[in-house]
Amino acid sequence: MDAIPVPAHLPQAPRRLRSRRFAPLEPVAARTRWLLGVGFFVLFVLVWAGFTLGGLVSPTFLASPATMAREGWLLFTEYNFLHDIGMTVWRVFGGFLLASVIAVPLGIAMGAYKGVEAFFEPFVSFCRYLPASAFIPLLILWAGIGEMQKILVIFIGSFFQVVLMVAVTVGSARRDLVEAAYTLGASDSGVVRRVLVPGAAPGIAESLRLVLGWAWTYVIVAELIGSSSGIGHMITDSQALLNTGQIIFGIIVIGIIGLVSDFAFKAINRRLFAWSSI
Repeated sequence: MDAIPVPAHLPQAPRRLRSRRFAPLEPVAARTRWLLGVGFFVLFVLVWAGFTLGGLVSPTFLASPATMAREGWLLFTEYNFLHDIGMTVWRVFGGFLLASVIAVPLGIAMGAYKGVEAFFEPFVSFCRYLPASAFIPLLILWAGIGEMQKILVIFIGSFFQVVLMVAVTVGSARRDLVEAAYTLGASDSGVVRRVLVPGAAPGIAESLRLVLGWAWTYVIVAELIGSSSGIGHMITDSQALLNTGQIIFGIIVIGIIGLVSDFAFKAINRRLFAWSSI
């Protein structure tokens, strides 16, 4: 039997031999992903070095990579920068964990029970748009300039975000699974414990990972005012001395710590929820 001819105006089937490396949504190999990611950082440093070492930017406004590395070494060897890093990490995780312990159960309740959501959601949505930095003067009056004030800044910045993200994740559960659980004799609390929470757990973990990244921005703001230690305090002191090398090094350290914590969060999520696509 002769083959049926394909009309010329119809699109031809894609050739399997054609490379699909840059096709939309086409995954890349893990090794390629790492090479591309590292390649961007290398390109960024080269451009940075070109502008600073080439004399296009004054060292007063932007230190070169070599100067930044030298100032970073001085921070560790002469100014006890490890202590500042430790204090900042403690503040971030202290405020974030405190917010998560309270926000996750409240978010689950809001997502599972529409009455609870109707009661809390307007206030939580209102507070979500308030910048955490705006509370710093009040928190200094209420808690002083000690550790509690900085932890509360991170708590305020993280709490309302986590509540709404968890509520949305739990509330988007599949209705057919809920109805199936009721058909099998599950109680209301059983549906929450056995259907809603397990189904939303990967999404909740991913929401916590995202909010942890935001917590780093809040701690630096908290440390810029009334602080005697921490990375933000070091950046403020360096700004007064016009030491852009130390400022840039402090910013890079924050990025590295955040990147490491993000990778660790992802690894834990993949291990806990291997069955999920997250």
